[in-house]
Order: sequence, then C-alpha cells, then structure tokens
Amino acid sequence: MTETPAARRHSEQQAGSLGSGHHILLPDGRGTAEIHQIEVERDDFGAPALVLASLSGGGTLRIAVGTTVTVVDQQADAVTRLPEAAGQPAEARQHQPAGTAAPAAAAPAVVVPPLPPVPPAIKGPSDEELALIPTAAGTPESVVEAAAEAHPDAIGVMLLADRLAKGVNFKSGSCLKDLSDLAQELFVALKDAENALLVADLITVLPFDGNPGRWTSVEAALALASYICRQDGQDRRAAVYEQLIRTPENQETDPFKARMAAKVRQRSLNEPNLYDKEIFRAIDNSNHDAEREWRLLRLESLLFLRAHGGSETIGGSELKRRISNELEAVRA
Repeated sequence: MTETPAARRHSEQQAGSLGSGHHILLPDGRGTAEIHQIEVERDDFGAPALVLASLSGGGTLRIAVGTTVTVVDQQADAVTRLPEAAGQPAEARQHQPAGTAAPAAAAPAVVVPPLPPVPPAIKGPSDEELALIPTAAGTPESVVEAAAEAHPDAIGVMLLADRLAKGVNFKSGSCLKDLSDLAQELFVALKDAENALLVADLITVLPFDGNPGRWTSVEAALALASYICRQDGQDRRAAVYEQLIRTPENQETDPFKARMAAKVRQRSLNEPNLYDKEIFRAIDNSNHDAEREWRLLRLESLLFLRAHGGSETIGGSELKRRISNELEAVRA
C-alpha cells in the first residue's frame, strides 16, 4: 500500500502526556481515534499508573502511563490510496476501459469496544417509604435526655448527653458525631436498641450535603438503624435506611466519572479496612481499652458494609457472623 505524505505525519508520545483532541493510532495498528476525555488512575502509592482514554467514537482504551503511543495528524484519517490498495492485480488495471474509474477500496472496519454500562442511578425512597421512619416526639434535646435518664449509671452516655444538652446543631460535624456515638453506645454497650434507634433517627433523615465529614456520622447512624430494624423484623423500614445510605452515589451526572466512581467504590467494598493490624497489636500489648476502640471501628465498618448490601468478597451470611462476633467481643 502506498500512502500520501500526510499519512506519515505522526509523533510518539507517552500516554501520560495525552490529552483531549489527540488522534492516536489504535492497538490494531490500522485505525485511529480521537481522545474525548482522559482520566488517570493512580496506584496504591499515589503515583499515576493507568491512563483511561475515552474515545469520541465510543469505547475506552486502558494505557499504562509509560507506554509510547503514536499520535497522528487529523488528516491521517483520510489516507489517499493508489490503485494497488484496491486489491486489483496489475493485469486487471491494464485492461480496464479508459475513462472508467477504479472501484473504491472498502476501508477496513475498526471495531471499537463499547463503553462499559453506566451504573444505574440510585433511586431514593419515596415519601411513603420515608413515612416508615417516625418523627421524633419532642425536641432532639428531649430525646437525648430521655435516653440518658434510662441509664443514669452509664458514664459514656452521660458525657455525650451533657454535651448535647447545650443544644443540638445539625450543621455541626461534632454534634452529628456525638449523636452517632450516643446511638452506638446505647446499642452496643447497653443493648438498648429502642433508645439507640430514637437517637439515630435524629440524623438518619438528614440529606447528603456534599460534606464527607458530616456524612460519615449520618452514614454510621443509618447503618446502625438498618441493623436494628433487620434484627427486629422491620424489613421495610430497614430497606429505607439502606437506600438512604447510598445517597451520595447518585450525585455524579457525568457518565465517565460515574463509572470511575463506581469502580473505586466497589474496590473499597471488596477491601474494607477492618483494623486487623491495630486489633492484633492491642491484643499483643494486653491493651484492652485500645482493643475495644479498634473493635468498635471494625463493627462500624461491618455494619456499613451490611447496610450497603455486602461486597464481592464478603457475603451476607459472613457479615452476619462477623458482626455477631464483634458485638460479643465488645460487650464482653
């Protein structure tokens, strides 16, 4: 095949320097495509490792950052071919009638793999479903006070209640943390599921405001409330909490970013931090207080994982067993 000089205008670049608008030679060595968007995935040390190039015609290329890629001129997509490219033998060309144009050669088809499916949008609970979560009777301060009065000898509950008695501010991250901790203390240490659920419901109905710090406390309360309701047979109410805990997952409207976020989220679900090293270190040092604190964090992670539906590595039955083990260890 003979090509025009335009087809030879190209340059070599590392994948890490590619950007939108670049036309690159595809892995098959024949077709080209324009890059629509670039996303860089980092390794566990934070260094750029993989370039995800979203192509204008559809499809995504995965390229290692250090890979050399051929970047071609836009004109290179329109390569002028001489008659040999039409697949005609020389003899056929000699006997072709004068004035008859040679049949155009069909360009080789380039099959670009389709984009992976966009993660389905997370549908929030309806008004009817939200009505399954009862509204607090009285002020938030009165709910906290009633829970504290039920356990006058519980030092942990009294300390949290004293701080919250000054006023519950739902815009304060520390206040949300105190409410979440109070619900955990009531359920885990005192086995008071009823008051724990009442306190948790003070914040489970709060919307996601885009602040991950504040949402962490709401997330913990939702996971706890879901577990309590499942244990009590209130499956419909538990399902509402489990929908609410996924609220941040439907915030991204860009399909490419939504796919990347779903991939990262699935990885975190498959490899949750369960504080194994910290717990074993505390056990080796006979530090029971530290062991309990780390186990509480592990329990919180397991409850979130259960409310989110488990993962590809830890199924529902295994989560149930692990949560039961942690509750027993912490309460002991």
